[in-house]
Amino acid sequence: MAWVRRHLLTAAAMVTLFILLLPNVVVALFAFNKPNGRYNYQWVRFSTDAWANPCGTPGICDSLGLSLRIGVTASLVATLLGTMVAFALGRFRFRGRATTNLLIFMPMATPEVVMGSSLLTLFVAMGLSTGALAILIAHIMFCVSFVVVAVKARVASLDPRLEEAAADLGATPLATFIKVTLPLVAPGIAAGALLAFSLSFDDYIITNFNASPSSITFPMYVWGAAQRGTPVQINVVGTVMFVLSVGIVLTAQLISRSRTKKA
Repeated sequence: MAWVRRHLLTAAAMVTLFILLLPNVVVALFAFNKPNGRYNYQWVRFSTDAWANPCGTPGICDSLGLSLRIGVTASLVATLLGTMVAFALGRFRFRGRATTNLLIFMPMATPEVVMGSSLLTLFVAMGLSTGALAILIAHIMFCVSFVVVAVKARVASLDPRLEEAAADLGATPLATFIKVTLPLVAPGIAAGALLAFSLSFDDYIITNFNASPSSITFPMYVWGAAQRGTPVQINVVGTVMFVLSVGIVLTAQLISRSRTKKA
């Protein structure tokens, strides 16, 4: 019983991790399937045809390219704006700071259906037609909040004595920010950027409200394809995105561990 108590938490964590990763394993497995019909829901036989021609299904690479362009642009803009807001909220005291903190959390707590319809109403009132630009603006607006939360937590944990020491040694405010503050906050900024990209790339509800017939993102394509048949290429794209995400996380962990050992 003592052995069970010592390893119970580890076993529960491993079971939970297995349940979370099981859908990704299924997606990767069926990326090598050769279905007989339109639906890739039953294993038939092993094949790499979909990997040899990932753009074989009409429209899949166009939708993937649009999602990647919107995701990268939205994450970059949201990271820039969110980092500045996080520094302002974490370093300065000003009138309306509590209200700003509340407003930052509202996009995270608002249901996506409400946010999507509200943004569509706003864009129509402004005379902005639906399409890629409307989707990009919508993604930036809800991604900023997540970046602010990630960066603000990192800013709050900074030791101000490090910046004071740099100033005492003659560093200018700009040099202190570039050589001391920014490297310390960089993990939070990177986490916020990756979170913003994943949220933007994965979003369907808000995107569906603000999309046009000529601006079909990858999640919208997957939803539409599920109604008439699921091509294996969808599993291929999902597997590649999952492997890239895991690779980025593992690389960041290895870099962080090597830096810790050197310190």
